[in-house]
Amino acid sequence: ALNNGIAHARYDIVVMMDGDTVFEPSTVRELVQPFGDPRVGAVAGNAKVGNRDSMIGAWQHIEYVMGFNLDRRMYDILGCMPTIPGAVGAFRREALDRIGGMSEDTLAEDTDVTMALHRDGWRVVYAENARAWTEAPESVQQLWSQRYRWSYGTMQAIWKHRRAVVERGPSGRFGRVGLPFVSLFMVVAPLLAPLIDVFLLYGLVFGPTGKTVTAWFGVLLIQAVCAAYAFRLDRERMTHLISLPLQQVLYRQLMYMVLLQSWITALTGGRLRWQKLRRTGVVEAPGGAPARRKDASQKDRRPVA
Repeated sequence: ALNNGIAHARYDIVVMMDGDTVFEPSTVRELVQPFGDPRVGAVAGNAKVGNRDSMIGAWQHIEYVMGFNLDRRMYDILGCMPTIPGAVGAFRREALDRIGGMSEDTLAEDTDVTMALHRDGWRVVYAENARAWTEAPESVQQLWSQRYRWSYGTMQAIWKHRRAVVERGPSGRFGRVGLPFVSLFMVVAPLLAPLIDVFLLYGLVFGPTGKTVTAWFGVLLIQAVCAAYAFRLDRERMTHLISLPLQQVLYRQLMYMVLLQSWITALTGGRLRWQKLRRTGVVEAPGGAPARRKDASQKDRRPVA
């Protein structure tokens, strides 16, 4: 469907968005600015959670700001942006044509195509002011399905582009810088995160309780400082950080279980089908037209401009 939209696009820059996402009036303008540099092949926008009023929505809001968007700033500086988010991104049509368009090889086509652009020598940058408001999953089951697909698809993309590690030129630079970072922060580190809680329980039962609690709160304080810094960069209100301690305890374990299931599926050679989520269409963008609610059974669409 995406390739069909690209084939019918009439201009040199293609802007993509998810069917559950709403752009601000200035989003497209901000997205296309970096293409003034002929070396830029794609631009990642700033995806934000629109339905953040519930607890699970607030946790995802913290994750988007503290994790995804802060990470994109780092990847932008290092020149190894791993993913143009499906919710808000723009591509130079010439760049897409050179890599054969959107690939059907993985369940994370946005990560797959971004890695392919890097290997073809294109720059991929981040436009923080190109904001898009997306509808995040509103139940644990929907969140599990989405993150399971994301994790498994990311593993597929890393495996597909693994040869970049030993190649030369732009592909080799991405393979020796970008792939290790993606593997470390998106695949390996989340598996090690529960060790913090394991050590906490062990220390409370067998070790010096005071030092254990102090160390755990020290880790939480570091997380809070990083989150506050990320929220300041994104110009977000700090009130949502009230739920950060609970997010670090419960949400982290959920993401660990999702990633563990993805590892098991990958190592056993299992196949994962596309996980379609139920949407309500209630997200609105500041300064934009009010969203119209749609039936939850209506399928997501990803328009291409």
